[in-house]
Order: sequence, then C-alpha cells, then structure tokens
Amino acid sequence: QVQLVESGGGSVQPEDSLRLTCVASGSISSVYLMGWYRQAPGGQRDFVAQISRDGYVQIDDSLKGRFTISRGNAQNTVNLQMTALRPEDTAMYFCRADHVVPGRHFWGQGTQVTVSS
Repeated sequence: QVQLVESGGGSVQPEDSLRLTCVASGSISSVYLMGWYRQAPGGQRDFVAQISRDGYVQIDDSLKGRFTISRGNAQNTVNLQMTALRPEDTAMYFCRADHVVPGRHFWGQGTQVTVSS
C-alpha cells in the first residue's frame, strides 16, 4: 500500500502562484510514477502532470508554460508549481502514485485550489 498526502492548496487571486506538495509513504519502492490530476465541480478527473522515477516529465499541453512538476529532495515527494493561475484552474487537485504492477495506483485525498478575484 501507498499513502499519499497532498498540501499547499488554498484560495488565491488570478495571476498568483501556488506550490502543491505530495508526500508518499508506505511501499514507495514499488512506485514508478507520481503525478497530479484535478477535478472541477461537476467535472471529470483530468490529467495535469506526472514524473517518473527516472525523472521523465509529462505535462498536459494546455498547462505547459504555467505548471511544472518536480521531485523534492526526498524521492517520496512530488511538487506541482503553478503560476499565472486562472479561475478555470479552480479544482480539487489529487496526487496519484502508479505501482509497478500494471493497473494498480493510489490516490491522495486531494487539496483544493480556488482562483477568484
């Protein structure tokens, strides 16, 4: 099992920045990919960004240039740096960890990001 805890969400104004952090615990040696998804009210959970154990990064095309993903000093930590935030970025942001066993993944509880003036 892998446990994920997100932090760093909050209420900000348009053009502000936020940094989300996800900390994994448990069987982290079995995790090969960590990433972020987001879900707006009434919407589906959409891919935001992910980073593999060897550092390969993927970011949703629509978010490139504003969002970046990185690993913290500890391999069990992943950060999502969000800049120039827009009201449409308002969502619950979830951390996800993908296990080496295909199809097995874990979710955090989410952290809310609200962008409004």
